Amino acid sequence: MPWQRRPPVRADPPALGILLLDGGQERAHYAFVMAAGAAALGRSVVVFATNRGCRALLADPSGLEGWSREAVLAARGVAGLEELRAAAVEFGVRLIACEAGLRAEALDDAPLLAGVEVAGVATFLAAIGGGQIVSL
Repeated sequence: MPWQRRPPVRADPPALGILLLDGGQERAHYAFVMAAGAAALGRSVVVFATNRGCRALLADPSGLEGWSREAVLAARGVAGLEELRAAAVEFGVRLIACEAGLRAEALDDAPLLAGVEVAGVATFLAAIGGGQIVSL
């Protein structure tokens, strides 16, 4: 009957943009917890790291402040940053290191994690469209 209520049409969930500004292990860790979790639920996810946050996208992230926390997490059976980064990549999370942020931190020649793009904020904003942004 035309007057009956119809179930709503499910739209794709909005993209999630994670803006990583901080150079600490704890925030980088949680940025990748969120990225992998959201991607596992089918959301499009973009991690954009700038300034000190760029260290989380280096091939060797051990320069993050508080890196020794990784050993504590491992001892307690919690996934570390390396494992979370691998999961995020496997789930198709787009990783972008800010070109200006790399330069500002003198990291523009440092090796990045495989698959990391170097671009600016306009690329990040275009990638998430009308999606949500979380800043860490």
